[in-house]
Amino acid sequence: MASADPRIRSVRLASLETRYPRTVGRNARLGSHGDGPDSHVAVLVTDDGRTGWGLFEGPPGDVGRVEGRLLSELIDPATGILDAAEHWLDIALHDLLGVVLDAPVHTLLGGHGSPDVAVYDGAVYFDDLDPDDAPRGVGVLIEECRADAALGFRDFKLKIGRGNRWLPRAAGDARDIEVTRAVRDAFPDARILVDANDGYDRDGFLAYLAAVADVGLYWVEEPFPDDADDLAALRTWLDAHSPGTRIAEGETSPDVAALLPVAAAGSIDVLLMDVMSYGLTAWRRLMPTLAAAGVHGSPHAWGRPLKTRYAAHLAAGLGNVEVVEGVPGTVAGVDPALLTPADGVLRLGDRPGFGVPVPEERHLRPVRA
Repeated sequence: MASADPRIRSVRLASLETRYPRTVGRNARLGSHGDGPDSHVAVLVTDDGRTGWGLFEGPPGDVGRVEGRLLSELIDPATGILDAAEHWLDIALHDLLGVVLDAPVHTLLGGHGSPDVAVYDGAVYFDDLDPDDAPRGVGVLIEECRADAALGFRDFKLKIGRGNRWLPRAAGDARDIEVTRAVRDAFPDARILVDANDGYDRDGFLAYLAAVADVGLYWVEEPFPDDADDLAALRTWLDAHSPGTRIAEGETSPDVAALLPVAAAGSIDVLLMDVMSYGLTAWRRLMPTLAAAGVHGSPHAWGRPLKTRYAAHLAAGLGNVEVVEGVPGTVAGVDPALLTPADGVLRLGDRPGFGVPVPEERHLRPVRA
């Protein structure tokens, strides 16, 4: 009989090939994001042969701390991982817990949201500026949005801030405006989000907003470096001109303790800490506080398609999330239907854990501890 509290027999580290449907270009701060980073994963096997697995980021922790221990010594169903030393296994341990308890992670987290989770397309970067010797212009971004719509996406987040690094300020700001308006014209029913990666100052961003005020932006993300007064001024402007537009913050090196009072004061509507680097367990602690303050969450998931699935389980489990970031792409050995929305919605279902079987052996490439 399978144990209700199995012992971890082994921790295997491996890499899976991950690829985007196209090369993803620059944003306001960084150069090309390439064709897709490989995904490092940890596969946990219990003494009775059950498995859980998931991404880890950064260097792996001490495998010797985990092998031979009972699952209950590592993770509590009510709160998450028990020791920060196992933060790197936050995802894999939640997946294994779901397998052992025969429940999806979103149920373990409370089932406060719908298992049908709205997902936006987060892959619209500065490809209009590439290649340097023959830039393709705004039309390529419309083509990319249409290609992603064919994959199942209905809403789009546009990178802006071209004048921060890649174009003269005035020309870059004008291109941001042109792109925003062009996508709205091509997709009149889409939610449009914009992400400046801190590529503006306050006055410049307010000028951008004034030029696209009729677009009806769903949210503006990281418009400028965090400053409580600037964010309050932004909220005041939006309340007067586009009251439905949300302010999203907290992705880049977040000081969560400093952001919480700004959010509680009404100057941040959505917090974005990454589903991996901040972690599922940390989100479990934080979300009730956000909900009580009237602030939503939407964990950053860019980089790897598996992160979208983890963020969707968090949304379905903890609630208080309106939409999550989608990463178009494939992961070797993973059914694309588990990673891609249908008509803008990722339907999680009721498979145990995160609902993604461990890839076949031929896809798992060794990674050193």
